[in-house]
Amino acid sequence: MGSIWKMLGISGLVFTVLFFSLVCSSVRADVSYDDKAFVINGKRRILVSGSIHYPRSTPEMWPDLIQKAKDGGLDVIQTYVFWNGHEPSPGKYNFEGRFDLVKFIKLVHQAGLYVHLRIGPYVCAEWNFGGFPVWLKYVPGIEFRTDNQPFKVAMRRFVGKIVDMMKSESLFEPQGGPIIMSQIENEYGPVEWEIGAAGKAYTAWAAKMAVGLDTGVPWIMCKQDTAPDPIVNILNKAHGCGLHCCFLYRMARRRHWWLFEVADDVVTRIQ
Repeated sequence: MGSIWKMLGISGLVFTVLFFSLVCSSVRADVSYDDKAFVINGKRRILVSGSIHYPRSTPEMWPDLIQKAKDGGLDVIQTYVFWNGHEPSPGKYNFEGRFDLVKFIKLVHQAGLYVHLRIGPYVCAEWNFGGFPVWLKYVPGIEFRTDNQPFKVAMRRFVGKIVDMMKSESLFEPQGGPIIMSQIENEYGPVEWEIGAAGKAYTAWAAKMAVGLDTGVPWIMCKQDTAPDPIVNILNKAHGCGLHCCFLYRMARRRHWWLFEVADDVVTRIQ
């Protein structure tokens, strides 16, 4: 079969197989989950997902990248949302060119694929400042990613901006769009463990804020054991035998979601 990377022709694409086995009652939405699987419009699904970060290519490249992803067997395109690209100055937004997020998502939709929108807004992603705009550090009294009011105000404003934009363009699946899942924060668990009570309070706030935006699709947190219901926790990432394995789980007391990221160097060995 050869290298998946070569077959897709997408630099930096990460293959993700999402297999969901859950042990809780279903969320009442067009996109939900039950005691056996992820559910879209009443049908249990096993989904194959891969990342295409829209600012890392030009709009002219997007249709071909998306089509190659589809031809390679993907069901879902996932992407982070890059705050520093979209709000380079406070209150001044950029959604043009490489940062035309709406256009990118509509192209994915036109190709017949779903979208997992990882809003963050901290994204890591080997991206400058983890996606935070530089001006954020100069906000008086601010402390990043903790129970800090200046930071929470800025984060709520940006996340709300993105969600409202997606809603206005009818891009969430219950509206007929392709977005079936969103992520708030990113790999915060170790930070919470380090800073203690302020971290736990921030996690609870972020989850409540995200759910309150009423997107109609599930929210996830990555590497977050304390993610409160109905947020789904994912563990990212465990390493073994050269294979990147990410287990989406809710500990023994709740749902277990398995996710496997297949790196290029191991694809030919597992075929």
